[in-house]
Amino acid sequence: MVIDHIGIVVRSLEQGIRQWEELFGYARNSDIVTNTRQKVRVVFLNKKDSLTVKLLEPSEPDSSVSAFASKGGGLHHICFRCGDLNTEIPILKRKRVRLIVPPQPGEAFCDHDIAFLFAGNLNIELIDTSEKAGWLGPL
Repeated sequence: MVIDHIGIVVRSLEQGIRQWEELFGYARNSDIVTNTRQKVRVVFLNKKDSLTVKLLEPSEPDSSVSAFASKGGGLHHICFRCGDLNTEIPILKRKRVRLIVPPQPGEAFCDHDIAFLFAGNLNIELIDTSEKAGWLGPL
């Protein structure tokens, strides 16, 4: 497994994009995509020779990240890319990693399955694709 991106919850994607551009030199590198299952709007930011950042904004009041966003947001998850979700999840479960959201299509990943797991104090998103919706390519 390798780290694909880090997920940061923000109150506003537009403000979050500006902050990451102005403070850290990142650039928006994808379309804004609404994930209807997770009830978030997301956008990917990129910077040469750095990790990809995914900003998440709640799209509905009952989004799982709404309370976190209302408190200012912050680091939400680390996403690992693996070879195959259906192979990796049972391995992680045997290592006492808890599955919190089973595999389901993720609109930000061109409907490839995503899953969320919890290991100790770490929220993990697990994917098995490098595709990102509206991805503009490497910077």
